[in-house]
Amino acid sequence: MEKLKIKKIREGAKVPFRATEGSAGMDLSACIDQAVTIRPGELKLIPTGIAIELPSANYVAYIFARSGLGIKHGICLSNGVGVIDSDYRGEVCVGLCNVSDKEYTIQPFERVAQLVVSPVSLMPVQEVTELSNTDRGAGGFGSTGI
Repeated sequence: MEKLKIKKIREGAKVPFRATEGSAGMDLSACIDQAVTIRPGELKLIPTGIAIELPSANYVAYIFARSGLGIKHGICLSNGVGVIDSDYRGEVCVGLCNVSDKEYTIQPFERVAQLVVSPVSLMPVQEVTELSNTDRGAGGFGSTGI
């Protein structure tokens, strides 16, 4: 069985964990010594204190927002979704932004994001001059209805 390897690179770092048996994502915790306040419209990079090793290039790790932080406090990922490639060995950090009109303070070891590991399809790329036709065609951004 393949495993996700986790290395603590800061004192006090927490190994990611699933909050429930059915959780797809593992919670990532802020590895900070003191609270960090994010003002409205501000971006902050929050360290997790861990580095990871995926089993092979056939896997990727994604960082997603925690729904509670987003819905209750307007704290989202600054890059939408973080992508951790299989060959990256540096610290996993979480870019957060505040889209609300109120300050929010991240506490030391607060759960700030979730990590999801997924298979990757490493198919070769082929440049072509034509693509096959479909009923939808090039229609996008609401072209199939609301």
